[in-house]
Amino acid sequence: MTDLHTSEAVTGTGDRSRLRAALPALCATQITSWGIVYYAFPVLNPHITAATGWSATATTAAFSGALLVSALTGIPVGRILDRRGPRAVMTTGSVLGVVAVLVIACAPNLVVFTAAWLLAGVAMAATFYQPAFAALTRWWGSDRVRALTIVTLAGGLASTAFAPLTATLAEHLSWRTTYAVLALLLALVTIPAHAFALRAPWPPAPASPSQRDAHSRSVAHSRPFLMLAAALTLNSFAMYAVVIALVPLLIARGAGPTAAAWTLGLGGAGQTIGRTLYAALTRQTGVTTRTTILIALGGTTTAAFAMVSGPFLLLVGIAIAAGMVRGNLTLLQATAVTDRWGTTHYGRLSGLLAAPATVASALAPFAGAALAGPLGGYPGLFIVLASASAAAALCAVGGSPCRPDSTSASLH
Repeated sequence: MTDLHTSEAVTGTGDRSRLRAALPALCATQITSWGIVYYAFPVLNPHITAATGWSATATTAAFSGALLVSALTGIPVGRILDRRGPRAVMTTGSVLGVVAVLVIACAPNLVVFTAAWLLAGVAMAATFYQPAFAALTRWWGSDRVRALTIVTLAGGLASTAFAPLTATLAEHLSWRTTYAVLALLLALVTIPAHAFALRAPWPPAPASPSQRDAHSRSVAHSRPFLMLAAALTLNSFAMYAVVIALVPLLIARGAGPTAAAWTLGLGGAGQTIGRTLYAALTRQTGVTTRTTILIALGGTTTAAFAMVSGPFLLLVGIAIAAGMVRGNLTLLQATAVTDRWGTTHYGRLSGLLAAPATVASALAPFAGAALAGPLGGYPGLFIVLASASAAAALCAVGGSPCRPDSTSASLH
């Protein structure tokens, strides 16, 4: 296991002050970036299609294109993060995000709208969880789970804060003006926070560059890494397809649209609850066991949605349980590299792990909708998605270079 760096590498009083400023800054920027660049779109998309005449399929495809660009861009962004740290990357990403949202707001046609979303994908790669996780992992070292948990707890509030705000703005403003207002808020919060709060010295990696590159290549081509990537990719496909398909499933079960939407929202609250439990889970389980159990539990909740038709409160309970599992899976992916291979190559290796998983999450909404009909409805789709989670859990068994039950408790 590669030596881990802790925040003790930042020794001066001023340096420690800068490091303390980074955590609340990243909390604020994750809420704002996710809330505006990601969660505002599903709220505004009906307004966009109604006002422009563009099809929902086309506008959603543009949004999915952003996720695909984010997946591909995340790999080189990870390399830069490993060498230079997060300040320049995340500040540049914030500027690009503001520009992208402004271009979306004034796009005269679907081509420009799509191009703006592709630019937003670059901003996502440079500002969303992956670069924040890289910063926290290197700066906080052995205390990283606490820092990661705090930031993901904040990030979980993005939809809670910005979906209602976006809906309220859209009631009084056009979708274009709403996006312009959100772009201004994005600029005011994220650009100065990234530029001024991420100034702590970047701890050097413990190995020489040639050793780092050689070890990084060997890890990325190893069977455990490829098995882990397969597990996370299958899991992301199933998880995001479930999130998008949950509302139509509940409506098919007899729930009204408003009740179904509230159930989805309560699942988001479950994510926040679940993330508070992750640190305790790391103390009680080994890395392979933890990965396998969480993915299998996600598949179990998916199968429960397929098999349980009511009562409605029971479906709400399943949604909350599924959200708790999703919340833990976010932190599981954030710590997947360090729990197995240390922090030296975190940016690059986490980018490689995230790329296929992000592609899968981008394709999942379309694939889920396309499969629901041939499978006889959403219950049949959820059975298939539960099977995908079962396959992911099997892949996870081979996704660690450590002993199957070697605990990572010493890392925390």
